[in-house]
Amino acid sequence: MNTTTLSHRESEVLHLIAYEHTNQEIASKLYISHHTVDSHRKTMQQKLRVKNTAGLIRRAFELGLLCNGQNQVRTCVMRELSANVTTNHQAPLSTSIS
Repeated sequence: MNTTTLSHRESEVLHLIAYEHTNQEIASKLYISHHTVDSHRKTMQQKLRVKNTAGLIRRAFELGLLCNGQNQVRTCVMRELSANVTTNHQAPLSTSIS
């Protein structure tokens, strides 16, 4: 398993973390418990081999899982979605959060 592949839900959580939402706010937006948000955060930290949330965000930028600015996020998402269509329909690495 590729450890840098994030599930769709992990990707949603990652973007909300990057926009400084708390676990409770993320849970409310995604209709999940704050414990589940914490579990997703910990799983992503393990997958990306980082120690904390700051490391998670830094590594996500390094790997192209997050982009700078709203327009670049859209470009990143479209690039990843089109790449995934050609590679066995894998879950996208990042998604746009409204």
